Amino acid sequence: MPALDLTTDVVGLTAALVDIASESLREQEISDVIEAALRPLDHLEIVRDGHTIVARTHLGRPERVVIAGHVDTVPANGNFPSRLEGGVLHGLGSCDMKGGVAIALLLAANVPAPVRDVTYVFYDAEEIAAEFNGLGRVARERPELLAADFAILMEPSDAGVEAGCQGTMRVEIRTAGERAHSARSWMGSNAIHALAPVLATLTTYEPRHVEIDGLVYREGLNAVGITGGVAGNVVPDEAVVTVNYRFAPDRSQDEALAHLNEVFAGFELTVTDTAPGALPGLTRPAAAAFVEAVGAEPRPKFGWTDVAQFTLLGIPAVNYGPGDPVYAHKADEQVPVEHLTRVLATLEKWLSA
Repeated sequence: MPALDLTTDVVGLTAALVDIASESLREQEISDVIEAALRPLDHLEIVRDGHTIVARTHLGRPERVVIAGHVDTVPANGNFPSRLEGGVLHGLGSCDMKGGVAIALLLAANVPAPVRDVTYVFYDAEEIAAEFNGLGRVARERPELLAADFAILMEPSDAGVEAGCQGTMRVEIRTAGERAHSARSWMGSNAIHALAPVLATLTTYEPRHVEIDGLVYREGLNAVGITGGVAGNVVPDEAVVTVNYRFAPDRSQDEALAHLNEVFAGFELTVTDTAPGALPGLTRPAAAAFVEAVGAEPRPKFGWTDVAQFTLLGIPAVNYGPGDPVYAHKADEQVPVEHLTRVLATLEKWLSA
């Protein structure tokens, strides 16, 4: 088993993490290595839950923050192992999100007396179905391990703060008809035609723009799939349109569904997937101090991330990590060295000042 050197620089540590294969559900080696590196640190309490490692300070500070990152990756795509070229570190997971994990590990090792108590979480299975997600498992089964006033998820955010996240909900809207030969269509009822009011509603829908903590979240409601049809000469008796609703984090999942039922009144909706949004909580003292330390205007997060796990626990959270998320999961996945050093320096200062 390779050993991690927590006295090395952030680029070297990121490369070492990238060079440990850790596709989702195959995280044992990287979790073992992380645990072995953290266990000797007397200022940390170490708890292992499956392949998730939780490391906590207990200094009696008035605030506690969580700094979390997932250790798994998508499958390799000719981008393993790492390589450093021209100030950019390339390799599977370098952006999403072993650069962030390396930063968190160096903070855990080298900031033994932070001004805020810190809970570091290195979790498994983020890149696959939510049922496997290590952070979600801990949140459900051992929420006391995540208790905090504020959380930072080290997701790639171009080294800027992306606060909170949108919620997401997918629903199927199904219409029924009656089959008939298309030459005698008046003898049946066309289920595809019956979707016309749904599509018209989507075309004219005006999404909300919601300001929360000074950030404007723009909602979205879109058809993302449509099915129907039996044969080229048959009037269809069933059609389904799949609609994705991206809602601002001031709405709960129940409120989001109530809104969809109102928008599509008269149609039956079946929820096929849903996840809550996350409030930014930028007015909280720890969050405000963090934004000031970063020194750049925060942006709303358009999309869903695991910061939503913290909202379910009542903890405001932001995304802050090195790397441009456009490179996540790509064959040329990469992270700029400057992002790694800047994010590490910013967090070191925030935890020390």
